[in-house]
Amino acid sequence: MAQKSHDKAPNTLRAGKTRAGRTGTGKTGTGKTGAALSDRTAAIRRGPVSWIRDLSDGRMGTKYLLGALLTVLCIVAMLLPTPYALRYPGLTLDVLGEVTTSDGQQAVITIDGAQTYRDSGKLLMTTVSVAGANTTAQNWQTLMAYFTRSAVVLPREAVVPYGTTSEQYTSTSNDQMTTAEDSASSNALDYIVANGLVSGFSKDGVDVTIQPGEVGGPSAGLMYTLGVIDELTPADETGGLTIAGTGTMESDGTVGAIGGIRQKLLGARRDGATWFLAPATNCDEVVDNVPDGMRDVAVTNLDDAYKALVAIGKGEGDSLPRCSVDVYNDAIASSSASQ
Repeated sequence: MAQKSHDKAPNTLRAGKTRAGRTGTGKTGTGKTGAALSDRTAAIRRGPVSWIRDLSDGRMGTKYLLGALLTVLCIVAMLLPTPYALRYPGLTLDVLGEVTTSDGQQAVITIDGAQTYRDSGKLLMTTVSVAGANTTAQNWQTLMAYFTRSAVVLPREAVVPYGTTSEQYTSTSNDQMTTAEDSASSNALDYIVANGLVSGFSKDGVDVTIQPGEVGGPSAGLMYTLGVIDELTPADETGGLTIAGTGTMESDGTVGAIGGIRQKLLGARRDGATWFLAPATNCDEVVDNVPDGMRDVAVTNLDDAYKALVAIGKGEGDSLPRCSVDVYNDAIASSSASQ
């Protein structure tokens, strides 16, 4: 037992020395390490007024001054206007449903003078959200867009023609939407009559009103046309599915190319669409950009689009043409030949 007591004694003495070293006045308590810690603690506890006083008195180190200046310059640079326009997936709108307006909820398509029918599915028109078109985007937004997979950075002139003001851009966009609405109405009524989709149907006295909400531009023409046909025919064309699409509707029934189709594909899939009707002249941008869970269909005119819609609703869409390089080249060649 005496041996065990003797063995502990040195350890006890060493522990005592350690404690003394930590709390006493030796090197450990008042040496360089302790002074450095004390200086850092004091610096942290100083308020902003002290930092400003040091700066004015010239006591702040050069590296701190340069760091602060660089930070301010970076912030200013990020807030400066950017010469780019940024495209993101925009909202979608079910043309068979309702839209929120300043007057409350309204039907997107209203038809007077003819019997209408309800469809169990959805027809989504798609849009893109553009920063830097109506208003000027900032550099920080451009930087963020470079790291966002769904965004595209373009020269502003690719979206807004050089010299065009924001007011002129908005006015042109609204005019294009009005033209798309008129074209959709006339093409839809003519198509129903020409193909005998409704027995005894006459377009005389039929009045179609389309309420797009805050959406502008011509690219909803195809979906508006299909929406009018859908509401005027007893068939349940969608078969309860959510089908999206885009494309202009020309007076001869041709489906024209549009911009931002990659973002429109993403927006449509985000909002539940499993099928997407795409202009054949946009197929070069569709290939390899169709989101998982979505099937694209290439269309060149209204007849293609309506027959595709019916086939999809019946569950017979697997044989419909998909976008490919060959489909795109054929569509471009056909478009060039018709001009």
